[in-house]
Amino acid sequence: MRILRAAQVLTGRPGEVIPYGEVAVDGDMIAFAGPRGGAGEPGDADEVVDLPGCTLLPGLIDAHVHLGFDDKVDPVTRQSPESDRHLLLRMAENARKLVSAGVTTARDLGARGFLDLALRDAIEEGLAVGPHLIAATRPITPTGGHCWYMGGEADDLPAIRRVARENLRAGADCLKIMASGGQMTPSAAPSWVQQYSTEEIRAVVEEAGARGKGVAAHAHAHAAIRSAVEAGVATIEHCSFFTPSGHRYDPELADVVAESGTYVCPTLHGVYWRLRDTLGPEMLDDWLHGIVALRDAGVRLIAGTDSGFAAAGVGNRTDGYVAGLEVFAGAGFGNAEVIELATARAADACGVGAVTGTVETGKRADLIAVRGDPLRRISDLRELVLVLVAGRAVTQTGVDTVTSSL
Repeated sequence: MRILRAAQVLTGRPGEVIPYGEVAVDGDMIAFAGPRGGAGEPGDADEVVDLPGCTLLPGLIDAHVHLGFDDKVDPVTRQSPESDRHLLLRMAENARKLVSAGVTTARDLGARGFLDLALRDAIEEGLAVGPHLIAATRPITPTGGHCWYMGGEADDLPAIRRVARENLRAGADCLKIMASGGQMTPSAAPSWVQQYSTEEIRAVVEEAGARGKGVAAHAHAHAAIRSAVEAGVATIEHCSFFTPSGHRYDPELADVVAESGTYVCPTLHGVYWRLRDTLGPEMLDDWLHGIVALRDAGVRLIAGTDSGFAAAGVGNRTDGYVAGLEVFAGAGFGNAEVIELATARAADACGVGAVTGTVETGKRADLIAVRGDPLRRISDLRELVLVLVAGRAVTQTGVDTVTSSL
């Protein structure tokens, strides 16, 4: 058993702070979390790790990543210049970069060839370094629809159910459906166009629900957001209220989302300010104001970066997670709330709240320690001292690589 002692322990729940706390880790589980001395005598432990001036808290959760985003597929030949073998190696490097940012759980919402499942299993076996992965495999999308090149094309109810079942049979932890178009697939419908009806989205929810799994719905358009709620998805990704003239927040629709209890991952990322400089303030400011309005309406927001894409020449790196949290804080979210939506609330939304997301006895030992106090300065989450993934120390800071995340 290992005992970790810190200046304070944040449990992940709002307002729950244990001054001079300690956490006992037995194998891959938390055996105790509470005041100093509650874990037993130091002599009873195999190791006592003192972390003076540090905060111990749950490992961070990125609820929306693409470790192997590949949009370079030729629309005619349907071939990619990057082989599956090379892409899998890049995904493994991106997983390591996620851990370097303190992310101990990530939900990969779109990968081709079931490569995310291979990486997920390799990490759990200790063959690769990275966070626990919740893998959606191929996003379900119409032929030629948003992210069609990941292999999940389906145009009617029988095909939609078939692709959903194939993903689940392969070992998917959740399902992803492209309820609207997107900005990253030039040949597809634009973001403000709905791609699937409520009935079609509900079919995916039914297939996933029969196996105890949830559905994430990519939804920019107003109609797609409403259909996703009506179909009973677990999370709405983006929820940007996109129209041909930009982001147009709809307070009535926001109330519908809030009343349903559906979680929203607005995919607020750390390259917000660089994109704002590149694309202009109007579109980006409307987007951010909409996210704040969703919070004010009572919508349950979670943290997710959509890392793995590049827009307007600006890359969204997998190790830029904390920068996204800093944007939340800069928009007026309290630091305690930011930590909650990055830990406990994200775990609940992703269906793993019974296993991780908080520091408490019986949970998996997914923990980070940082110098300073992130309740005062959210940027202190960058000051990593320790990262445990299921009790295994995997801190990867300071490792230089020559390859990009994208």
